Amino acid sequence: MSEEKKGIKIPTPWRIKRYYVYALATVVSLVLPWIKIDGNHFFLLSFDKMKLHLAFVQFDMQELYLMPFLLMILFLGIFGMTVLGGRVFCGWVCPQTVFRVIYRDLIETKLLKLRKRIGNKQQEPDMSKPENKAKKVIAILIWTVLALIAGADFMWYFIPPEDFFKYLNNPGNHMVMIGFVVGVAAFLIYDIIFLKENFCIYVCPYSRVQSVLYDEHTVMAIYDEHRGGKIYDEEHHKLVTKQKDLQAIDPEAECTTCEKCVTVCPTHIDIRKGLQLECINCLECVDACTTVMGKLGKPSLVTWSSEYEIVERKGKTRYFRPKVIAYMVLLVGISIILGFMGSTKEHMLLNINKETRLYSIKHQSADKFTVDNSYIFLLQNTENEPMEFFFEVIPPKGMEGKIKIVKPSKPFRVVPGVKKKKIVTLRTTEMLVDDPRKDTIIPITIHAYALNKDGKPSEKISVLRHSTFVFPKESVLGVTK
Repeated sequence: MSEEKKGIKIPTPWRIKRYYVYALATVVSLVLPWIKIDGNHFFLLSFDKMKLHLAFVQFDMQELYLMPFLLMILFLGIFGMTVLGGRVFCGWVCPQTVFRVIYRDLIETKLLKLRKRIGNKQQEPDMSKPENKAKKVIAILIWTVLALIAGADFMWYFIPPEDFFKYLNNPGNHMVMIGFVVGVAAFLIYDIIFLKENFCIYVCPYSRVQSVLYDEHTVMAIYDEHRGGKIYDEEHHKLVTKQKDLQAIDPEAECTTCEKCVTVCPTHIDIRKGLQLECINCLECVDACTTVMGKLGKPSLVTWSSEYEIVERKGKTRYFRPKVIAYMVLLVGISIILGFMGSTKEHMLLNINKETRLYSIKHQSADKFTVDNSYIFLLQNTENEPMEFFFEVIPPKGMEGKIKIVKPSKPFRVVPGVKKKKIVTLRTTEMLVDDPRKDTIIPITIHAYALNKDGKPSEKISVLRHSTFVFPKESVLGVTK
């Protein structure tokens, strides 16, 4: 009887859907470093130029306080995904899994026919055959090229492509960069060809963390023991290997003991044992059982569901539960904070330090004087083009126009990415405070800004910094009243 007559329609395999996700992730990771808006990248952490690009906005290294928020979003996102969907990150997004699928399923199986079929991941190629040895060498060479591309792509998030290829023309001066690319490629060759899924099982710490995050509503690949029958006991000892033995114990057991779910598993586990740290939620076992049981006109015994629904049979899985909502609230909150902090970025960096000498006094006559305060301004143009900068002083209320900048006297040019030191002198010729006993600290505000092409102050590139102006006491000022 055909599947249509039995009313069982086999859906698109999860494996094919994963391939679409892998292709999208690969394209995004390769293309994203090349996209620039106003000369800025989506993400670039450049130690070479001491810059951070985030969402096409450029930040200076002094603004790296944004990085902890990015890391919190990354880890909370992965942990939230785990609470909701188990190790779905491992099976659907993790580069280790993506690279293994490219090497094992695409290169070895589809391209070189070194493996007989994708559905059997337990049987390794017979390397006693000379033709298989030649194919293995070709597979390693192909993967070596891809590993070098992956290493270069990783480096593009730290050195932009336009600089990366420029540096390749002069490799002797950029051995650290080349060493990183070759090192990443060498690791990927060892990891993907020789270490394989043992990385997921023994090396990756995420499998140990997941057990803490799981609850009874966590969605995972799970075997329905109520329908399929008990294959393993509580100590994970196998009870049966053949269908007739299983049905002798449980006549209503539907498992055919074909073990398609076992042969297809990339981490070499039997999903019928129950929850295992090695499971990466790739859902290959779900596809295999769906195909076998679909031919019998029955739904799959292995599904992407929860223990609450399949094992305990207490009801439907609750996706939006307090734990999941808490992760969502945290992610939204941190994203809002990151967006707010990023939006308040200053397009000019400025530090003001007063010189060790408090002030200098010059007498023009018995009742006329000048009081100068000098400062060291350390500023940096964080834009991508040279700009003209200038300053103005904003004194407290009642002293408007009485404190002026006399040095520099005209705008000056600052090139991008270079810290510029400028000596700035503020002057007054007015009796700001008449105090016979002590010097007076007057709070002021420095307005630093860039000039537009029309010579007017820029509203975008404008910063305010608080400082002080020291006015001398009467005995030091020496003015005759």
